Amino acid sequence: MFIRLSLLTALVDAQLVVPFADELHQPVAEPVEEAAVPEGFANPTICDPSVKQTAGYISTQQGNVSAPKYFFWLFESKSEPTTDPLIMWLSGGPGCSSQLALLVENGPCSIKNGKAVQNAYSWHQNANVMWLDQPAGVGFSTGFGTHNEVGVANNMLGFLQGFYKQFPSYSQNKFFLFGESYAGHYVPAIAHKLWEHNQASPEVKIPLAGIGIGNGLTDPQEQYKWYPKFGKDGCAAEGGHAPGVLNAGTLAIMKAAMPACTEAINLCNKGSKDPDTGLAINITACMGAFDLCNILSQVPIEFTDRNPYDVRIKCEKAPLCYDFDAIGDWLNTKEVQQQLGVNKKWSSCNRAVDLAFSAAGDWMINYHLMIPDLLHDGIEVLLYAGEMDYLCNWCGNKAWATKLEWDGKDEFNKADDADWTSSGSVAGRKRSARGFHFMQIYDAGHLMPMDQPAVALDMVNKFISGKLAADESTVTV
Repeated sequence: MFIRLSLLTALVDAQLVVPFADELHQPVAEPVEEAAVPEGFANPTICDPSVKQTAGYISTQQGNVSAPKYFFWLFESKSEPTTDPLIMWLSGGPGCSSQLALLVENGPCSIKNGKAVQNAYSWHQNANVMWLDQPAGVGFSTGFGTHNEVGVANNMLGFLQGFYKQFPSYSQNKFFLFGESYAGHYVPAIAHKLWEHNQASPEVKIPLAGIGIGNGLTDPQEQYKWYPKFGKDGCAAEGGHAPGVLNAGTLAIMKAAMPACTEAINLCNKGSKDPDTGLAINITACMGAFDLCNILSQVPIEFTDRNPYDVRIKCEKAPLCYDFDAIGDWLNTKEVQQQLGVNKKWSSCNRAVDLAFSAAGDWMINYHLMIPDLLHDGIEVLLYAGEMDYLCNWCGNKAWATKLEWDGKDEFNKADDADWTSSGSVAGRKRSARGFHFMQIYDAGHLMPMDQPAVALDMVNKFISGKLAADESTVTV
């Protein structure tokens, strides 16, 4: 008999969406077929009318009319749009829309009383930024069927080829790929695919300069080990400040069972991917790891009153813990959809996409091994984590970062965890070496840019300008 994880069965933006365990052993039903949408673009004047905006659809497979089409909403930089970098933001899930991040975390506006209100800490202060709905079927995007990172990466390469064909001026701007939570899978897989493409096609390079992963699930085999320590006291021995949320009896059970969990993840990852399809070959082992490890790690926090994305606060509204209903209401108004050039009911997360990824065994695959090639080629990597998040906690993320095998490992591990100051105040700790950065952000949870918007903007501005290691400047808004 399977335990149902009721708190985490649906979710907002970039969150980790843990399905019912027994749902994964049922066939995944495809959603009702949607009306085909053409490639095309609109120029909204909502959210931030002071800058040029572009919203619309680009196919993931040029020339294939039935291929999924990805929806994006792009805001030009408020500074120097012709030369400032281009940032793409991806929410996680798997299956959650990036448009919610735009409206509650790091975009040009938020929604209050049904109206758009300017966000002074939007990431488009010094960058052109697009929020993209992917994989297929998520948010305003179309199609269905993507269920692993091979599909994610191939579709994104197709989308970006189409994007740069339509907007060739951006090929001169540095490109940074950012994502949150389950995008800890997406971002390394996509970035490595783009890196491979650039090696093979030097004349049509995609100008990838760096990647950022916030509170990500990237190396499950290492990260799951850290749930007991975080649940006890926020990893206090490692320098954390989150309150303890689990009692001694629960922690004892978790510690005793954790070796079985990590060994199950290990079995899942041994010979786990078909070289052609990317599908998990040993799906039985991957599903066993999913069931065991998520029951072990997620049920205990569900039985408390804590918000698993920020353990300082109570779960506000079950099952999501945050109340973002106003976002869906706004995005589904006729006026907003006309501005965006869409005609589809928007929801924060697509349940069918979530189940397709989980049932294919993708959840427990490790993706940290795709990062060394990027670092060795001069592509910068930023890992950041709000330290109050239980689900993708900071200490698990730091652990895999320090164990990553790459040419700069010794230098990175010898580097100090230095206080990091933003606008005159200590905002966290940072460790950097040879283009690899890890940041523990204080007073923030899973949605770090929502909890600490000024700090997040400062961090991003420094990263994309190459100043993060030296911390040469702070943001002024």
